[in-house]
Formats: sequence, C-alpha cells, structure tokens
Amino acid sequence: MLVGVLAMQGGIEEHIAILERLGVTWRRVKRPEHLEEVEAIILPGGESTTMSKLLVTNGLMQPLQAAIDNGLPVFGTCAGLILLAREVVNTREDAQQFAAIDMVVRRNAFGRQNDSFEVALTFPGIDSPVDALFIRAPWVEEIGPDVEVLARVPSGEHKGMIVGVRQGHAMAISFHPESAGETRIHELFLDHARTCAVVAHADGSVTQA
Repeated sequence: MLVGVLAMQGGIEEHIAILERLGVTWRRVKRPEHLEEVEAIILPGGESTTMSKLLVTNGLMQPLQAAIDNGLPVFGTCAGLILLAREVVNTREDAQQFAAIDMVVRRNAFGRQNDSFEVALTFPGIDSPVDALFIRAPWVEEIGPDVEVLARVPSGEHKGMIVGVRQGHAMAISFHPESAGETRIHELFLDHARTCAVVAHADGSVTQA
C-alpha cells in the first residue's frame, strides 16, 4: 500500500516515522503528480491557513479535492481535521477546505500553545485508551447525520467535545498521536483504507486497485 503524506507544512516527518514503524510505503505529496498511484493520504497537523494557501499555490488543491471526492481514503490530524471540514469557525476568509466530512470545526478551540494538554481517550476498535496530545487544537462543534463520532474529551473543562470523527472514507482527529509515537489510530485508518482498494491519479481521478 502506498500512502501519501501531504507535505505542504507541519508535522510531516512524525507521520512518516509512524508509517515506517508500521512497514507502510509512503510518499511526500507536494504536487499533483505525487498523487499518482497513492492509495490513501494523510493530512498532518500544522497551520491550516498556510497549508490551504500552499495547496492552491502548488496546484494541488483541485486534484486532491477531486481525488477525495472520488473516494481516496484520507486521514487528517489537527490542521488536517480543519482541512476536511465543511465549515470552519475562526479562520481566514480566503482559507479553503475539502468538505470531506459534514462537520463544523472551530479552529484553535482549546486555546494557545501554553493551553496544550494530554488526556486518555477511548476509541472504537482500539482495546485500551489512547494518550492524546492537544496542541492549539480544533474541536468539532456540529456534525451531520452520517458522521460517526470516534472520540470525545472524557472529563474536565471541555468534557464532551468531539475530537475524533469518521464519514465514509474520511477520518479526522483533533490531536497528535504521531507526536507520542502512538500507532494504533493510524492502523485503524489504514485498515479501513485497505477495504476501499482505490488508486489515485495526478488529475484527481481514482480507479479500483
């Protein structure tokens, strides 16, 4: 399986390290031609508005949008979750999103860098809690009827806030498992991606693997 990692900006290397630990073949995706033969893609954490601008500048926004719309499995963490939203609160007017998940997301919802925190989350399909690190993280404020909630903050000031979702071939979380070396959420995504069995092309089209 060839997994692309969007390499505009942000925590690219941490995701690559997780894929290497899992024995998964990977590729940095910066331009449309890098989509060729990719079977799933990861959108890392970082600065979502910068990533959006670079996607447009590099000519990747439209073909990646088409590939996702056509069924390419996609996994977003933190800023990646923002990029997958239908609507984003507290972002720039010129920011763009893929609208792959029917959700409204609030950018920087948990506060600034010094408000970062860690909490144990339960996930369906994972047999013990996941240590989740939140850094200037978004949360999900609204979801559509077809969106599955994977995780909520279990306690404290932000108890009940949605921080993990999945809809069809798209999955997103608010936190950074890759920063802690946690592999199980990536495995959860990759297991689902393998069932989709599609291959992307540089123009955004997708064919059966």
